[in-house]
Amino acid sequence: MDKLKVYIDNRQKSVKIPSGLRLLVRRCCNATLANEGFEGSAEVNVTFVDDAQIKELNAQYRHKDTATDVLSFPMGENGKFDLNPDTGAYVLGDVVISLETATAQAEKYGHSLQHEVAFLTVHSMLHILGYDHEQGGIEAVRMHEHEDVIMNALGFPRDVYEEG
Repeated sequence: MDKLKVYIDNRQKSVKIPSGLRLLVRRCCNATLANEGFEGSAEVNVTFVDDAQIKELNAQYRHKDTATDVLSFPMGENGKFDLNPDTGAYVLGDVVISLETATAQAEKYGHSLQHEVAFLTVHSMLHILGYDHEQGGIEAVRMHEHEDVIMNALGFPRDVYEEG
């Protein structure tokens, strides 16, 4: 991987963003792309929202009228991504994280908000790169194995994660 630009947008006021969280999200994106052997420059958007906002997006795009922890919006298909003509970077997609749900899940699983956001970021980046756990089976096992490798490399060994 050449260069990664991570655009981070905070569109919520429910949870105070801890210092270093934006840097951690960038590290997670970089670690995921490095682990997956991504070639070339890339850009990804990460947006922090509240439960009401993610519920609206989940209803609109997945037809599920409920809040969730993270949504992934890949901009590519079959490992092919469009090139941004202005930057020469591949446009990977969007990650949307509900910091309200992430905070609740961190409490539930007994780890830090940073740990939870790291997991949600890695999980979502793998979705953007084409991984899918929704149908279960070998694809789900493969995705979880990659999550474990990346999270360990970031210093967050697996404890308990809810299916994202």
